Amino acid sequence: MSSTNARVTRSPIRTAALVVGAVFLLVGILGFIPGITTEYDTLTFAGHHSEAALLGIFQVSILHNIVHLLFGVAGILLARTVATAFLYLVAGGAIYLVLWVYGLVIDQDSGANFVPVNTADNWLHFVLGVGMIAVGLLLRNRDVRPATGTVNPAGGPAA
Repeated sequence: MSSTNARVTRSPIRTAALVVGAVFLLVGILGFIPGITTEYDTLTFAGHHSEAALLGIFQVSILHNIVHLLFGVAGILLARTVATAFLYLVAGGAIYLVLWVYGLVIDQDSGANFVPVNTADNWLHFVLGVGMIAVGLLLRNRDVRPATGTVNPAGGPAA
């Protein structure tokens, strides 16, 4: 096999982690842009008093945006290997499911809502959690063969 044929394509799970990380990074940036974030003048560092809303739907604060930025950077960095991409997707999904439950049980008008979250955030956290875990588990044993791009569903070495 020549060196040009031995080129390896990024595995699907690494690509998924990279895409998820990039989206979180983008969302974190967009949370700081007036117009994309409505009621931007009410943006606070943390707490339920922030009425700023990304896309006019999802309640955000400076802390909330920073969490998105950090989660995005983590996804991009952890997309370097199959094992860390899997960890990012499954553990990150579990974190989002915990945030979903937290958002359901707290009083949204209390100090416990320090991130802050609203009903739209809560259900987005649920979808993200289930989706990230599902993608991580579905792509865990997928491998891409060199040159041809053929998928090896068993996850073993490419023949």
